Amino acid sequence: MNNNISHIAGLLNAQSRHLSINKKELEGALEVLFYKVLFPICNEDGKPEKHLYYFYSVFLENLSNLLDKDEAEKIANTFIGKLPEFQSKLYEEAKNFLKNDPAAKSVEEVILTYPGFFALAVHRISHELYNLNVPIIPRLFSEYTHSKVGVDIHPGATIGNLFYIDHGTGIVIGETSVIGENVKIYQGVTLGALFVAKSLKNQKRHPTIEDNVVIYAGATILGGNTVIGHDSTIGGNAWLTKSVVPYSLVFHNSEVKIRNAYDFDNVINFVI
Repeated sequence: MNNNISHIAGLLNAQSRHLSINKKELEGALEVLFYKVLFPICNEDGKPEKHLYYFYSVFLENLSNLLDKDEAEKIANTFIGKLPEFQSKLYEEAKNFLKNDPAAKSVEEVILTYPGFFALAVHRISHELYNLNVPIIPRLFSEYTHSKVGVDIHPGATIGNLFYIDHGTGIVIGETSVIGENVKIYQGVTLGALFVAKSLKNQKRHPTIEDNVVIYAGATILGGNTVIGHDSTIGGNAWLTKSVVPYSLVFHNSEVKIRNAYDFDNVINFVI
């Protein structure tokens, strides 16, 4: 039996494409970057330099296994140099979450407990790495966020300042989505493509959302040519595949019927 296992393992290894990348280590480094460097609320030892060096070391080691070493070092240094700017902008976005949610009591509560803020912060990181042409790692970070808080934002999506995600669960934002400033979206919103084909990989497949738009829960907006004009409101469960002009109000019209006593002669039995 042991010989058979060794044989099977050898066959599996021979067919594998080897990438020297440590997924768990990178995910752990991302947590360190978020909680102990950018937002050192959980930095019990008060030594952000130590934690930043740890992130840098893990990131550079894994990146060097994907790219030329000199190129990897250049990208890592460029990214680290942008962190103070990221931190400043993200604190402003945390304050925006506090302003928009009456249940929020403090910026610290937003940073530590709000899934939408975590998803947004990691997207800012992933998007920068995506723009620096880093392979695999931006998507790894975004999918870690997806698994952790249920928000799926492709690192290629372009998102403006003061983006507010309420609740967040089930949100999907595709790679070529473009979102303006001061946009609010709620749980279950999809910004997707009309259809999927590999031949469209270099084309805009996902919608454009202009400034000051609100998109309520369960709305689906599809297509690369679909533009939601600024200052529009998209109601819950709306389905859009065409553009709407600025200041539009789009809603799904639900019908409510009141039954009377005669409607209950034939009881409906549901089995769940």
